[in-house]
Amino acid sequence: MNYENLLAIAYEEAQIGFEEGGVPVGAALFDADGNLLGRGRNRRVQDNDPSVHGETDAFRKAGRQTNYRDKILVTTLAPCWYCSGLIRQFNIGTVVVGEAENFEGHLDWLREAGVNVVEMHDPHCIALMKRFIKESPHVWFEDIGECDQHI
Repeated sequence: MNYENLLAIAYEEAQIGFEEGGVPVGAALFDADGNLLGRGRNRRVQDNDPSVHGETDAFRKAGRQTNYRDKILVTTLAPCWYCSGLIRQFNIGTVVVGEAENFEGHLDWLREAGVNVVEMHDPHCIALMKRFIKESPHVWFEDIGECDQHI
């Protein structure tokens, strides 16, 4: 499986989100053969809805699936607790992570549940998120559920 091609779709979504003034996290859900089922981005700022993270948006847009164990969720940033819970709840088999440098997420928790976690260490994902955190720290800390006293 060419994970770079799958990550490119999620990264496109992250860029769109950044240009819209939102948190630049993009995601996409694929079947075992790499066919796109749904794609999305963090739209909590744009839609004034804190539940619309990149992973949840892509998951919702993919619609109902009878089984998720053979699905591949690609995300530009390591998943937060909320999105990690979604992955575990529906037993998504593989998670491809663009980067975990700016936010390490909960990858060990996913691995403990038997999820195949593929870390890409993608420089584009790292740079985009780093830029966003520098330019919009209040929105970033709000998104990850931390108070803004860190700023």
